[in-house]
Amino acid sequence: MTQPASRTHDSVHLPDKPALEGLKDKWDANWGESGVYAFDPDTQRDAVYSIDTPPPTASGSLHVGHVFSYTQTDIIARYQRMTGKNVFYPLGWDDNGLPTERRVQNYYGVRCEPSLPHEPGFTPPAKPAKNPRDFVPVSRQNFIELCEQLSADDEKVFEDLFRSVGLSVDWKYTYRTIDDTSRAVSQRAFLADLAGGHAYSTDAPTMWDVTFGTAVAQAELEDREKEGAYHRVAFHPAAADGTADTSVDPIIIVTSRPELIPAVVALVAHPDDERYRPYFGTTVVSPLFGVSVEVRPHELAKADKGTGIAMVCTFGDLTDVTWWR
Repeated sequence: MTQPASRTHDSVHLPDKPALEGLKDKWDANWGESGVYAFDPDTQRDAVYSIDTPPPTASGSLHVGHVFSYTQTDIIARYQRMTGKNVFYPLGWDDNGLPTERRVQNYYGVRCEPSLPHEPGFTPPAKPAKNPRDFVPVSRQNFIELCEQLSADDEKVFEDLFRSVGLSVDWKYTYRTIDDTSRAVSQRAFLADLAGGHAYSTDAPTMWDVTFGTAVAQAELEDREKEGAYHRVAFHPAAADGTADTSVDPIIIVTSRPELIPAVVALVAHPDDERYRPYFGTTVVSPLFGVSVEVRPHELAKADKGTGIAMVCTFGDLTDVTWWR
């Protein structure tokens, strides 16, 4: 009887159980040396499959959602390579913006004070303050240096993590949104928009972070549900001398934001709301402050919310912005 071939070899040792130790470094080095994921810039345009990867924010931490989102992209990249495409698949880091500034402020316990002179060799506090009001003021240049230092450290951690999950990225094309190339591209794009009449200047409200002293974008906000209460507020019609005529029934508004009464500039109700049609174009007086405000119709007012009439305050929410305009 013929004996089966031996499954062992003197130079091969099979482990008792599978192990992951060392696999990342082994294959990462192998893929880098072989260039299996490398993009060849010397190729025809129709042979290129380009993937625009939105760079994750260099905020100091990644979560499983980051990995899942890039896993989907990586599957597409691998498939296109197998079809013969030359895949351009870079990965970068978004380190240019408010999240980076906040990260640096909280990590080092410093805040930017442009009026201060640059301090060469500045060393941040060994024990950063927890309260932003106690942060150490530093010059703009010192703050930029700390941003660049911490961002580079964070991005190295990010790259190690993405390498560890085996993303098929060509790491030679890693970019940063704060680097010279990205800033030059962004500035050229803005100048092109300006020349084309797509960029403009206008008076508009902005959101202001009172702690860090900077404007913030809508995308930077995080909504949170909070317990509140509705308050009934009376606006009496204006008398001939402009004061409130308390002998006449008032218009009652219901609001969860009574602190905005000092900013009220009008009351609005839906044009089809029969309850308030007689008041459109008339004037009422705000409580406590005695300010005359007009009652106006507008289709964004909701007849089924509260008493169906609302304050226009500059600015309580985005609807207020529309009414203000």
